[in-house]
Amino acid sequence: MIRSIILVTCICSCIKLSAQAIAIPASTGYAVPVEKEERGMFSEKNGLHWTNASQKISYTFYLRRAGELAISLDLKNKSAGNTIRVSVEDEHGPSATKTGQPAVSPGKVFTVAVPSSVEYKNTQVGKVYVKDSGFYTITLSSVKKAGDVIADIRSVLLSGSATENMHFNPKPRRNAASVHLKYPVPDSVKATSFYNEITVPAGADLVHSYYMACGFARGYFGIQVNSATERRVIFSVWDSGNEAIDRNKVADSNKVQLLAKGEGVFADGFGNEGTGGHSHWVYPWKAGETYKFWVTALADSATHTTIYTGYFFIPELQKWKLIASFKAPHDGQTLRNLYSFNENFVGSNGQLQRKAYFGNQWIQRQNGSWKELTQASFSYDATGKAGDRIDYGGGEENGKFYLWNGGFHKANAQYGDVFSRAAAGVRPMVDVTKNADSLVQAEKDKQEILARVKNKEIDTTGSKDGVYYHILKEGTGDYVSIDDTVTLYYKGWILQTGLVFDQTKDKPAVFPLRRLIRGWQIAVPMCKPGGKIRMYIPSGIAYSIRSRSKDIPPNSILVFDVEVLSSKK
Repeated sequence: MIRSIILVTCICSCIKLSAQAIAIPASTGYAVPVEKEERGMFSEKNGLHWTNASQKISYTFYLRRAGELAISLDLKNKSAGNTIRVSVEDEHGPSATKTGQPAVSPGKVFTVAVPSSVEYKNTQVGKVYVKDSGFYTITLSSVKKAGDVIADIRSVLLSGSATENMHFNPKPRRNAASVHLKYPVPDSVKATSFYNEITVPAGADLVHSYYMACGFARGYFGIQVNSATERRVIFSVWDSGNEAIDRNKVADSNKVQLLAKGEGVFADGFGNEGTGGHSHWVYPWKAGETYKFWVTALADSATHTTIYTGYFFIPELQKWKLIASFKAPHDGQTLRNLYSFNENFVGSNGQLQRKAYFGNQWIQRQNGSWKELTQASFSYDATGKAGDRIDYGGGEENGKFYLWNGGFHKANAQYGDVFSRAAAGVRPMVDVTKNADSLVQAEKDKQEILARVKNKEIDTTGSKDGVYYHILKEGTGDYVSIDDTVTLYYKGWILQTGLVFDQTKDKPAVFPLRRLIRGWQIAVPMCKPGGKIRMYIPSGIAYSIRSRSKDIPPNSILVFDVEVLSSKK
């Protein structure tokens, strides 16, 4: 709770301001409770149109020196009889400041009469003496409301010696500055996956917040608070080209392509901050819980494309969930420019502090080995670079990096600061075979196969342990054993699209059967040497939600024609 000190006002309500008065635009304030954006309560053109007597209005600024602070309001109201109360709050809370004294000289309760006027009038509120540097907040509250409007306010006017070199945000954008962690990875390291964890502490899970775990050159992956009743897991990948606003203007050859999405996931395009493919899953994530994120990249240098896939771990199920998989054109590279961020994406509550912890960052290299990331550099967006907001920071705490923004506290990090954390040595354990949507997807695959059988699009002899099959040619001798090494010809394609993704050509392939996907281990032992089988393998016993290759999207039903030439114990 922040100490409130009521301003002493002069008997005269209207005075002529000194030439040195600093005007804080009324459009830069905050309402508590937060106003509904569609009401147009704050506007750059008209300032503050204040109608709700249950709302308090606040303006925060940073004073760099002690001294006298005189406060006035530039306001009007067509009706007479409105009064408001004005108070000053400091950032130090109810205890004494570092000087041992209150930061602002004490005063008495005073209410200010809103002038009845169709023109704005400079109405003096009063003077206080500031004894310490820091953030200060002027709060307006309604005492008496007569008519529909409490007041129309154009600006908060400050003068006096305490205003020398003071700071405030003069712009209508009321968002806190977005803050970032960038994880340095040498160009020589080809990362095929990026793993990160997020914990948002209690009270920091504010509406209009995006806590992003796995950012990379082409996209981002994290959790949002979208409203008081909705939270999301979001995974997005940018298009190619230079269009920043309208995705309808992006050529099809530059658009990312959705390959697959998890059960209940919404997927569409996005614009206005670049364009691209967007996906989100509505999920009630909680403050205090740690959430795991894993993004993979399957690069194809021949076609200059990369498939990016985002997976989210659900703690209560102890299972991973596919969010979405997108194919990005004009790429062909692995993961690069890895980062995380905290973002306040709507400015109506940018005066509140957001914070998140980021821990146990790892990348996986092309050879399958893992590497832990233990360094990160700090940066912020254009709002921070312009100096509009100076309340942000980050660092390391208990083995995790953290970021915070908003709340009007003194910055504890500067652009380019490098943070380090101790290596935890806890490599990610990622198993997506038994995933959150396994049962639902298994039923979908079954119904897909049965519908095609019913429509006589495919022919099956029967099924075994989930694999549907048709014996095309009987062989001779002993049946193949699961422990055998088999020599065979094969051709594989996607049931849903008919796309052939792999096949033998002039020479047969030789495989230890135990090393192949579960569907092969089930069906091939129904063959004898010289025999031929067609197998319809549901995704759950094929590659499940993994992006196995550029031609096999997650949740693909695979069809194989296999001719067994020989088997060896």
